[in-house]
Amino acid sequence: MVKVSIIIATLNNDKDLAYTLENVSKQNYKNKELIIIDGGSSDGTVELLKKNNKNIDHWKSEKDKGISDAFNKGLSMTSGDYIYFLGAGDYFWSEDALEIMMKNVNPKTDVLICGRINRTTKGGDKILYTSSLNFKKWHLLYKMGLPHQGLFMNKKYFITYGLFDTNYKYSMDYELLLRAYHNFPEVILKDTIVAAWKEGGIGEDKTLEIFDEYKEIKIKNKIAPNFLINLIDLISRIKYILIKHLRCLR
Repeated sequence: MVKVSIIIATLNNDKDLAYTLENVSKQNYKNKELIIIDGGSSDGTVELLKKNNKNIDHWKSEKDKGISDAFNKGLSMTSGDYIYFLGAGDYFWSEDALEIMMKNVNPKTDVLICGRINRTTKGGDKILYTSSLNFKKWHLLYKMGLPHQGLFMNKKYFITYGLFDTNYKYSMDYELLLRAYHNFPEVILKDTIVAAWKEGGIGEDKTLEIFDEYKEIKIKNKIAPNFLINLIDLISRIKYILIKHLRCLR
């Protein structure tokens, strides 16, 4: 039975984390492990982790260099065939989500497994959009085409391409995927909703900063000529500004 390692990075978010812990405990897929990396919270996070110790395989609470650093710490503790990252406050959409995603998966050959996600409001009571199942490698020229909360990565991927780059604050998952762009593995797409991704988080209201990272990441990994990367960056920014302006007019 394929083993899944679930990593949650958190900081001063005990209420959302409590909800996510309860949700993960309801997954009917048995061969999983849960790893929590806390960045040295000053709220009730540590007490929460101690209280739920029997449901958590590994946890650590100490200051870190951000989410990338926390993810890397979590990766060092994993023993699973596949790695899955879940945010505090996010949650599995159904109790059989893991079971569906791991059905007929072969860890010897299958590198990336991806389902769909629902982007929800902060309260989780409204779906803003559902991610597409239509992925092609060239989509990565524009954006993170595989939803982070729907993606299961074979541990072999990290052995081949390394850990998260701690220089990136918002787009570390995108950068990690782009390292494989020129020899991108086949992605097994499953038409099921894996998880809900709540709006907010570290990237909230940081769209222009994210564009900056995207551009730097694309150039760094040489996924296209610089003139094309610059053009895509310009179009993305214009589109964002226009959409934001139209929303303000409503």
